Amino acid sequence: MTHTINPQMQSCIDACNRCHQTCLHEAMTHCLESGGKHVSPDHMRLMLNCAEICQMSINFMLSNSTFSNQLCRVCAEVCDACARSCEQVGDMEECARVCRECAESCRQMTGSSSNQGAGAQERVPADDL
Repeated sequence: MTHTINPQMQSCIDACNRCHQTCLHEAMTHCLESGGKHVSPDHMRLMLNCAEICQMSINFMLSNSTFSNQLCRVCAEVCDACARSCEQVGDMEECARVCRECAESCRQMTGSSSNQGAGAQERVPADDL
């Protein structure tokens, strides 16, 4: 017996997958090769945290976990913080766009409003970038 995934969840899984791939790839290539602000600890931490929580969100949704909505809420916050960090660092517009799209998809999945992460926010000190 095959279980189908509802279209909204599939859309969120796809957005999380794009974000996971983009953040991990950009962190390990663009950021490391660019150096400077791109390899600041706060920025690299956010990039890797974002990639990881996106992958974890996919796994929770695919397993039909009762915790997937909670995780998707946190995923949206992390993605928003990562997008802000990418914008502050500069030359990472595509990564910021993918993160924002993922955050919005996660909010839609949980029924949350699009408020760009009104909950706890990751600190991205400008002087560390």
